[in-house]
This record gives sequence, C-alpha cells and structure tokens, in this order.
Amino acid sequence: MYKAIQYLIPILFYMQLQSQVYEVIPPDYIKTVQLLSAENEFNGTPIIRLGSGFTLSFDDIRAAEDDYYYVIEHFDYDWTPSKLSKNEYLNGFDNQRIFDYSNSFNTLQSYSHYELQIPNENVRSINVSGNYKIKILNYKGDTVFSRRFIIYENLANVPVEIRRSRDLEYIKEKQVVYFSINSEDLIFRNPEQTIHTIIVQNNDFNEAIYGLKPLYTAGNNLIYRYDQEASFWGGNEYLFFDNSDIRLASRGIERIQLGEDLYNTYLRPHGVRSGRKYVFNPDINGGFKINTFQGQDERREAEYAWVHFRLNESKLENGGEFHLYGRFNNYVIDDHTYLKFNEASGFYETKLLLKQGFYNFKYVYLDPDGNFDTGYISGNYDITENDYTVLVYYRDIGARFDRLIGVGSGNSRNIIN
Repeated sequence: MYKAIQYLIPILFYMQLQSQVYEVIPPDYIKTVQLLSAENEFNGTPIIRLGSGFTLSFDDIRAAEDDYYYVIEHFDYDWTPSKLSKNEYLNGFDNQRIFDYSNSFNTLQSYSHYELQIPNENVRSINVSGNYKIKILNYKGDTVFSRRFIIYENLANVPVEIRRSRDLEYIKEKQVVYFSINSEDLIFRNPEQTIHTIIVQNNDFNEAIYGLKPLYTAGNNLIYRYDQEASFWGGNEYLFFDNSDIRLASRGIERIQLGEDLYNTYLRPHGVRSGRKYVFNPDINGGFKINTFQGQDERREAEYAWVHFRLNESKLENGGEFHLYGRFNNYVIDDHTYLKFNEASGFYETKLLLKQGFYNFKYVYLDPDGNFDTGYISGNYDITENDYTVLVYYRDIGARFDRLIGVGSGNSRNIIN
C-alpha cells in the first residue's frame, strides 16, 4: 500500500493552476476538526461574509489539556501567500493561546474539546476579503494542523445556471456551470488580467476548476458560458449513516456492539452503484454534523465509536485501491481511508474512529498513478443533486492582493437542458 504522503501530493496539488494550497493534516490524536459559520452548517471550507465570524473546534483524544495556539495567514486566489503584512488584514493579534476548552463528560473515550471564536478579544476583526488559513500550533510552536476559510465582499452579482453537457458522449454523466459577473460598484478594466474565478462542487476543492476567462463581455457584464472547460462529473448522491443514538441501529447500520473499550458501529455492506438506474437519496453533499441522543451537549458528551465500512466489489487485480471520501476528514485520501480486501468476508473493509453524528461519505477508486475517480463505484448521473459555488476574485491594476468580491451559488435540482 502506498504511504499517506504519496496520496497527498496528487490530492492536495490537483488544482489546475498548480497552486500552493497545502494543509497540514491533523495527527491521529486530533479528531473532529470543524470550521462552522452561519453560512456553513455541515462543515467544510467556510465562505464567510466580511464582518461575520466563525468557530473552529476540535478534540484531542489524549485528554491531556495541552496548550494550543492559533495563527491566521492571508493568501491570494491561487493559495499562494499574499504580500500583505499581518496588521493589514488583522485588527488585533493572533498567535494566542486557545483558552476555551473542556473535558468530555460521561464518555467511554476521554477527550479534551477545544473551541475558538473569531472575532474575539484578541482578533477583533478581519479587515480584508480573500483566502485565509488558520494554523493550530502546539506549545513548541510546531504546526499541529491547519484549515482554510474564505472571506468575501458582496460587491458583485454572480448568477449561476447548471446545465447538462452539450457533449453527447457525456450528456447523461456531466453537469456544466454557466455564470456571469456584473457589479454596480466596480468597473472591470482588463478583466482577463484582473478577474480570477474558481468553481467548486460540494465544497470539494480537490476538483475545483480554476482560471476561466470571460468568454465575452457586454459592457460591465462578464459572461462565462463554457461547456467542456466548466463541466463536472455528476457523481451520485452520497451514502450516509447516523449513529446519534450510539445504542440503536438506525437506517444503514447493521448492528452495534460494545467492545472492550468503545462502541463498534457496523454499517451494512455497500455495493457498486455505477451502471445502475439513478435513485434519488437526500444527502448533505458530503458534509457531517455532530449529534448525540445520550447527552445535552454534543461538544463534550458525544461518544466516539469505531465505524466499520464494507464495500462489496470484485477484487482488484490492477494495483488500484478503494478509499472512503468526504468532509469528515476534509476530503483527504490516506492510509486511514484505505479499504483492505478481507479474504474471509469477501469485502473491502476499514474502520474509522468517529464522533457520534450524521455523516455523508462515498467510495472512490485510486489508480496506481495516484489519480482518483469519484464515480468508479458510485457512478455519474446528470440529474444528481449537487451544490456549486463560484468565487470571483478581483485585483485592480496596481493592487497588492486579490479581493473576493462576489460569490454565486447554484444547485443541479434546477438543471437546464
């Protein structure tokens, strides 16, 4: 099996501009990293309006009450570090200790739960829009993990349409994003140089489309009507499980068993959906939400359980691999998501230590070259319900950083022929 670092290279640098996006993956003792805002209920990379705030939380299952600190960094649209100094984008001081933490209560797995609110008394506000990364450091100053977030200004209108592909070969498998950009506050001079766009499906930046230029302009209205260049595989609805009641086998769960130390949640085996008739199954497009019926405060009363995944698929002979995929670990493919073939059961299997709640996930295929295929197991359908987000960055002539001036959104429920 490949080592985790071999996966991270193709996954984290998959973006089409070979951008410098890089996130430090949490160690095994850091669990359930969440970045939530009013606009981001089901986790992922939050897109937050300038002047609003967000909450970062995580658990340390060593329950040692360690000291953690945070640092906030600003980036340009392609996730390369911007040229702004700290005091230009922050009102206040970061590199402060996180004081809001509490220990788990009445759980089999002990953990310390940490929570950070931005803004706070030290970081009073974030001054400019754009891409950001928050790093969590230990007492030695080493980075434990990092997460991205995005701040936008509402200066541009970005209407979005989702259409079926005009390529007859993929008309039943792909979805195309049409959009336009216009503003009453800004005049777009030389938009091919000053405007940059990113299209994201289901908050998954691994497969985002970067760098589209306006197909044509009409006054101050920029039109983007690309077919192949702005197309995404439709995919399929995410699978899910809900173990909010740690002792009750709900839909999708075959059985629950109390082991020597923790509960074990065994999911029903999942089969291949590719090539079968599409069936709509409501999901939250890859997200997850922590919840427990055993306590009042899911932050410190939710239990951790070993969740067992099983995929019923023919044994691979070409050296490829199957993995779990979703926002539960920020769409990272590594050794923990790898499904190993069990000769005795005939299934591909793995288990993850997850906090109680509602989770979306899917199975993906990774070939020997490190390329992954999200539709290999699930299939691709033009009518799959997907969320799309269009980010519009603007750097006027002579400016020193990329402002995020508008965010557009669309959903394929309203797909157009």
